[in-house]
Amino acid sequence: MATSEEVARLAGVSRATVSRVLSGTAKVSESSRRRVEAAAASLGYEPDVAAQSLSGARSKTIALGFFANDVWALSQLTRPQYHFHLDVLRHVEASAGKAGYDLLLPSRPADTASDSYVRSLRSRRVAGTIMVACPPDDVRIQALIESGLPTVFVDAIGTGPHATFVTSDNADGARRITEHLLDLGHRRIARVTGTETDPSGHDRLTGIRQALAARGIPEESGLARTSDWSTDGAYREMLNLLAARRDFTAVIAESDMMAIGILRALHEHGLRVPEDVSVTGFDDIDLSAFTVPPLTTVRQDAQALGTGAVSALMEVMKEATPPPLVLPTRVVVRRSTAAPRS
Repeated sequence: MATSEEVARLAGVSRATVSRVLSGTAKVSESSRRRVEAAAASLGYEPDVAAQSLSGARSKTIALGFFANDVWALSQLTRPQYHFHLDVLRHVEASAGKAGYDLLLPSRPADTASDSYVRSLRSRRVAGTIMVACPPDDVRIQALIESGLPTVFVDAIGTGPHATFVTSDNADGARRITEHLLDLGHRRIARVTGTETDPSGHDRLTGIRQALAARGIPEESGLARTSDWSTDGAYREMLNLLAARRDFTAVIAESDMMAIGILRALHEHGLRVPEDVSVTGFDDIDLSAFTVPPLTTVRQDAQALGTGAVSALMEVMKEATPPPLVLPTRVVVRRSTAAPRS
């Protein structure tokens, strides 16, 4: 096996520089970093992670945080409402692997103190942390920002000298999908939204309201329902709405998985999509092209979110924290929307 001394000799640098480059513990000139990485790749050098940990250097490990509770999250990742974030995580894993990092899921119950969570990460010598879809009241967000550990939030808001976030332009996407329905001629538009306390839920609702206000269409509280982002929850809320009134011609769902529940409820009530009611989603998960009918939705770029999070974390670890990355979305028109019947 190649040694760090051989890497240093081939790169024309000291062993200390090799250690700094491969552990990410200090700033190194770009030319030196490239020579070391090229030499390590040429020799097939793999740093001793255990030795790095014992020496106090950062490991080549990125900690992942999911939702409100990491242990609970493992059993929840297959639930429908997390389908999109699973796709994001696949790209996080691929991008981290290309950068030479392993992923770690720390086991921490929901009621663990935030400082204990940070201590746990420090004890593992993690190079940084990526937190995915954490609710705004998650105590770990502020604790990580204050800790100085390099951190990137995905679909959560958090910034600091060593923290930034990556998200989609949720407000713009929701505004555009609402404008699509308005352009078709819809005026009585129902909505089934996720929790407004979540940043994405808040922004999507803002986008819907902006589109309605720009066309001079007042909001009708009776056409609004709030769910928990799940397929089952949206299905129940749609049944409640149908029991109260049926004069709407379109429904906006704030996620594709919610839209699937809405499609089921409309079908059970004998309403055809889009002939009787148009339906839109948000996310453009792979299932949205296979619903009956295929779902008009807003496409988020899961790959760009995942790779963007890892790229941003690499910059934070170099003490060059980038500004937040807000990615564009686009409307994907399929067969679940049409002009209302006159």
